[in-house]
Amino acid sequence: MDALTSPFRPRLARVVTLVMAVVVVALTIAIMLALSILTTGDRLGFAIVGGLIALFLWRQASVVARADDDGLTVRNLVFTRRLEWAEIVSVRFGSGRPWVQLDLADGDTLAVMGIQRADGAFADAEARRLATLVAMHTTTPRDD
Repeated sequence: MDALTSPFRPRLARVVTLVMAVVVVALTIAIMLALSILTTGDRLGFAIVGGLIALFLWRQASVVARADDDGLTVRNLVFTRRLEWAEIVSVRFGSGRPWVQLDLADGDTLAVMGIQRADGAFADAEARRLATLVAMHTTTPRDD
């Protein structure tokens, strides 16, 4: 069951954002070193802006959904949410959605950014794997 419960992570978006973070940091440092007319405050400003951009990109690269016996923990760009299996009604990944969407028992929905349309067939397989996990953990003897 280890392969079934391995973390759900995007591939393409993760690579792109990590590369972009490295580029931002390198360019920030290059600008700070190349422009001798910058004051200490200017350099600090460049460092802060570059650092914030790199932090945002790192956060985007670290989106993930982790399944265990009790439920699913979804870490998206801003928030992390823990769901019990019984809270998840269905898994949807169609109609041009950029990532998987969970329909929840309380009527709400939750995006799972760890499975992204940009990953093509891999994303489709991951959506099916998540739907399988939900079905395995929510089926009852009398599935009413």
